[in-house]
Amino acid sequence: MVIVEFLGPINKEPMELEVKSLKELKEVLEKDENLKKWLSSCAVAVNDKIVDSLDVELKSGDKVVLLPPVCGG
Repeated sequence: MVIVEFLGPINKEPMELEVKSLKELKEVLEKDENLKKWLSSCAVAVNDKIVDSLDVELKSGDKVVLLPPVCGG
């Protein structure tokens, strides 16, 4: 199982999913209309490291975090 957490205004409870890659995770998350709007603008971290490719393989116990853009100053 991969744990998926959603930070900030996404306002979604963590999920546990059986997925093998970030590409597969994206396909699953796109089925949720509330999440779909966030996917193109979020940064993604796998096990606390920011990644910029969907070609990341996932294994059981990995933690994926979606980080929405923030503004501040």
